[in-house]
Amino acid sequence: MAYYSMLIQWSEADRAYVVTLPEFPNCRTHGDTDEEAVKHGQEVMALVIESYQEDGLPLPMPNLLQAA
Repeated sequence: MAYYSMLIQWSEADRAYVVTLPEFPNCRTHGDTDEEAVKHGQEVMALVIESYQEDGLPLPMPNLLQAA
């Protein structure tokens, strides 16, 4: 089983927690709370993985994120 990353950052401009999925660069979501952002991130990731599988596309390799 592959484990993918979610990057969650507070956006003052959006007044929300913004979720980026590094292995899926065009996928983003947000939430009003950090818990909501995680939930939305998990939902989007599941949908993207399902879409890749339905289309017969290979899933990207998981990345290891490192703090700066």
